[in-house]
Amino acid sequence: MLVVGLTGGIASGKSTVSALLKERCYMVLDADEFARDVAKPHTAGWQEIWEVFGEEYFHPDGSLDRSRLAETIFRDATARHRLNEIIHPKVLALIESRIQESRNRGESLVIVDVPLLFEVGWDKQVDKVVVVYVKPEIQLARLLERDNLTLEEAQNRIAAQLPLSLKARQADYVIDNSGSLEDTSRQVDMIMDTLLRGYRQ
Repeated sequence: MLVVGLTGGIASGKSTVSALLKERCYMVLDADEFARDVAKPHTAGWQEIWEVFGEEYFHPDGSLDRSRLAETIFRDATARHRLNEIIHPKVLALIESRIQESRNRGESLVIVDVPLLFEVGWDKQVDKVVVVYVKPEIQLARLLERDNLTLEEAQNRIAAQLPLSLKARQADYVIDNSGSLEDTSRQVDMIMDTLLRGYRQ
């Protein structure tokens, strides 16, 4: 079974590419979805976040105040590291379990959508890496528009990840999402055709 890592940067359009892959009925394991699962109220992850960060990061109903936590971790590298230490091992364990389930079912290809693929060293755990890239000025503009952030907040969030240019240099395949959705869709089809042809040979 071929395991393909999909990654990018904040506001690069990785979620758009992931959605295109799901539309084409590819198996996509989404690390962000798993991260939400491991922080649901009264799970082990939720409890650890409560103990480390305090009740002020939770809504009255007990759910995690993700916006407030994001403001803190993108401003404070130490807080970001502490959160990652809680979340990442649990997410990666879920991904490994789902990959094994797919292998047992005889799937030919699984895509692992991990925003911090390089940052957590998971590029070594997949067979091929696809990076979704956009030009820096487009990334910044899209982030400002999407999340209604100040310029400083947006720059801090981009700086919290490896530069997209560096990720692109380390990738096996790069999807340039600086243009239209149609252009991105064509690139997705070309890369997946290439991957599947290589797998069958």
